[in-house]
Amino acid sequence: MTTTPGHATSQKQLRLWPGVTAAALIALSWFVVPFFKPEWILYGMLGTAVGIVVIAVWWLLFSRARWFERLAALVLMALAFFATSRIVHKSIANGMMGMMFMVYALPVLSLALVTWAVATNRLSNGLRRALFIVTIVLACGGFALLRTGGITGEAKSDFHWRWSKTPEERLLARASDEPATPATPLMTSPGVEWPGFRGPQRDGILHGTRIKTDWTASPPVEQWREPIGPGWSSFAVAGDVFYTQEQRGDDEVVTCYNLTSGKPVWRHRDAARFWESNAGAGPRGTPTVSNGRVYTFGATGILNALDARDGSVIWSRNAASDTQTKVPGWGFASSPLVVGDVVVVAIAGSLAGYDAVTGNPRWVGPKGKGGYSSPHLMTIAGVPQVVLLNGEGAISVAPSDGTALWKYAWSADGIVQPALTEDGDLLIGSGSGMAQVGLVRLTVSHENNGWTTKERWKSFELNPYYNDFVVHKGNIFGFEGSELACIDLKDGSLKWKGGSYGHGQLVLLSDQDLLLVESETGELSLVKATPDELTEVARFKAINGKTWNHPALVRDILLVRNSEEMAAFRVSLVN
Repeated sequence: MTTTPGHATSQKQLRLWPGVTAAALIALSWFVVPFFKPEWILYGMLGTAVGIVVIAVWWLLFSRARWFERLAALVLMALAFFATSRIVHKSIANGMMGMMFMVYALPVLSLALVTWAVATNRLSNGLRRALFIVTIVLACGGFALLRTGGITGEAKSDFHWRWSKTPEERLLARASDEPATPATPLMTSPGVEWPGFRGPQRDGILHGTRIKTDWTASPPVEQWREPIGPGWSSFAVAGDVFYTQEQRGDDEVVTCYNLTSGKPVWRHRDAARFWESNAGAGPRGTPTVSNGRVYTFGATGILNALDARDGSVIWSRNAASDTQTKVPGWGFASSPLVVGDVVVVAIAGSLAGYDAVTGNPRWVGPKGKGGYSSPHLMTIAGVPQVVLLNGEGAISVAPSDGTALWKYAWSADGIVQPALTEDGDLLIGSGSGMAQVGLVRLTVSHENNGWTTKERWKSFELNPYYNDFVVHKGNIFGFEGSELACIDLKDGSLKWKGGSYGHGQLVLLSDQDLLLVESETGELSLVKATPDELTEVARFKAINGKTWNHPALVRDILLVRNSEEMAAFRVSLVN
């Protein structure tokens, strides 16, 4: 057989089908599976990893390329990967616990190798090799042009051009919206209706409110919409004002806003900034209003007691310094809990109590392994106690002095809130839904010889993933991946599962057997809290951007926010 000078016959004989098949596996696992089955993300990641390994083995052992090309290609890819990893934006370098660049670059490099091999198989050696260098540099170096705004609950990254401004930067570039003069907010009736995280009892359940559910005839009416600094705080509402936390540049901010207009009444600033790539910047906790004060806990450990009227500092502590605790990877996420004259916060899996009046440390509870749950006041076996989920299970202490009452060991983590059943049992979920550890129902008893815990059942039909659940009329409602699920309180069996809500949050309107569901994409939905089937009653788009913050409903005003904007809607009440 004759050949044209400058061409290599061996390149025409490349064995391409194994590489093409593996590339198809990567494309299927990386793009198709997450699109149609978001809850199969782990399978998609596994399929992608298998495809990458197969491509590497194919190219090195079975491609029929010249050995020089086989080795040179892998060396060049490794050099390109290493060089690019040094110049990518910090959000990509730190994303996914430092794994984001590898997670995205390795599949792209693998696909680029196969694409190059197929496209250049019949070209001359010199041109093929030159195009390989260009292909690898573009495939890997292109990541240096990007940044990420974080990841969703399904680990999808929010990519933007590196030079584009973040929502926080756009907010800071706006004309100042600082309160013109110190103001005293109107604290008119009916007083503190939504004192903090997840409502009056910190359980996500609202009593005494009934809304019209036909949102076609009586849709929620937008009252105002305002940009806000990043953070995953929710709201505390008192009379005509509400409180939340946000990040603005180098300052962690507590802001009091007018409920009617959305305009700021006062702001308190602390020189602190917490940031991690997955969720972004800002505080994670929610303010708590009690006795005319606003208690806040920042992501770096700053615990404040502020005057609810004007934001003046009554006292301030650094709980991280007080307890000699390192700031955890995702920041301190606890919302303060006021029990009598004690303010309780969670410190990376442990609890600490402060005097509510003076701010003096009162007690530090037993050491616990990490966690991002908030302290929860419960009465179990007739005894008021503070329960916390952490990386070792569930712990309980006496609110007055932090004395340990009981502990339930569970090799999970602590992110979501526990819940009580009507008959006094305790429900705990991990919060790390990807771990598939499920939900546990415990009976906690107090006898003469002390406290005991007994597991009644464990269910894998509902795996909370930083999405809190609610208990209602013998059933548990919550998020199972990106879907809603209902399981039986008696035995944890599945009643129904479905819908598409991302990793959002929900509030139960108990008087109506109704769930108010806020999706991860900022949609609001009404879903029946009944065990027969999933029934969505209404849905509309409320805000834009990734939404992990809990909503709040006070009287006929519905408040929603995320790390970019907040909005208030007036809902029609049932007379």
